Amino acid sequence: MLNWSTLLNAEAAAVVLALAYVLLAIRQSFWCWPAAALSAAIYTMLFLEGRLYMESLLQLFYVAMAGYGLWQWKFAGTHGASLAVSTRPWRWHIVAVALVVVVSLAVSWLMLRYTNAEEVWLDTLTTVASLLTTWMVARKIVENWLYWIVIDAFYVYLFATKGFTLTAILYALYLAMAAYGFYTWRKSFVASRSA
Repeated sequence: MLNWSTLLNAEAAAVVLALAYVLLAIRQSFWCWPAAALSAAIYTMLFLEGRLYMESLLQLFYVAMAGYGLWQWKFAGTHGASLAVSTRPWRWHIVAVALVVVVSLAVSWLMLRYTNAEEVWLDTLTTVASLLTTWMVARKIVENWLYWIVIDAFYVYLFATKGFTLTAILYALYLAMAAYGFYTWRKSFVASRSA
């Protein structure tokens, strides 16, 4: 078990790196992905310590997605260009949200039955939704920022109740940053359509 001072210092480092990730993602800088990987690696340890097992798994996913996102942003564009911001129709989002709910219910049931995890329903819902939304960021889908607004609001509550105060504050900041990210990416999308 880690001591309080070590946990607080690790949480502070993870928060700084996580803020760097979002700020760089809003600017569409590929440097967001290394910051995300480092932050996620630290959070994996912290959430294991706090028995938020789904969050720990999510952080491992973020480490892997950092590599995928970096590759997508640098090489997945057409004719050697970087990946362009895109959007999805409302039907796509209905299916995506329904899938998140169904998978969350199934995983929550398994977690309740086979683990000593805490805050299972909320931990699982935010984790499953974050999996989809992180993929949306890697694919530069504008609406990812709207998903993050909802997810981040739940995270503020979850982390505050689990004693991760700095992380709860981080997710409160993420709410505003996600709104700004949506505005910025939407503006970029509209500009690319009119060019």
